[in-house]
Amino acid sequence: MSVTTARTPDAPRSPLADTVLERLTAHYAAAADPERALAMRAYMKDVAPFLGLATPERRALSRAVLKGTPAPDEADCTAIALRCWRLPEREYHYFAVDLLCRHARHCSSGLLPVVRHLLTTVPWWDTVDPLAAHVVGTLVAADRRLTADMDAWIAGDDLWLARAALLHQLRYKERTDTGRLFDYCLRRSQDGGFFVRKAVGWCLREYAKTDPDAVRGFVAEHGHALAPLSVREALRNIGP
Repeated sequence: MSVTTARTPDAPRSPLADTVLERLTAHYAAAADPERALAMRAYMKDVAPFLGLATPERRALSRAVLKGTPAPDEADCTAIALRCWRLPEREYHYFAVDLLCRHARHCSSGLLPVVRHLLTTVPWWDTVDPLAAHVVGTLVAADRRLTADMDAWIAGDDLWLARAALLHQLRYKERTDTGRLFDYCLRRSQDGGFFVRKAVGWCLREYAKTDPDAVRGFVAEHGHALAPLSVREALRNIGP
């Protein structure tokens, strides 16, 4: 049974979130670079405003924000992520993504509705991809009942949820459910969107590092049904 819905999750009470958000907004805002922010916003196709923090600087600031704080539990992760997502600047979303990537293995399947909200709110590849591979993938690996949600996402109309479903096994290697991987690729083989076609090729290319013959065989049998972009990506490192 699917555990995710389209309802906006509520942020639980969390004293840790109060502390982190107070520190975070102070540290990030003080280091903002408006000129760089304009360039970053343009590069990301105007998906959100930016503060103008380069990744190394941002992560150093994040370490300062978290210094001396306890490890967050699931409620803390939920509260911090949802409150970060309410802030307009993209760097706050990146902070939430980094936090969830780091602590997803300590969270239950109950986090998935929160992640679904993040995937579908101000969605773009810069947040969707790490959430898919490092958070959704971790949650599904720990609770295989969540494959029902992946089946729903791949069949749905939301391209970002479909991309997340395609990419959630990206780090599974030998643990990959190849039947589901190949089925998902075929289900979205006629998708007209660049981000889904690219994801089809990417997940196949990544699995080819584990089983190149399986990917070659899949493309040989079904390549006519796949977008040319997907085929090129799938075979990029292994050839036909």
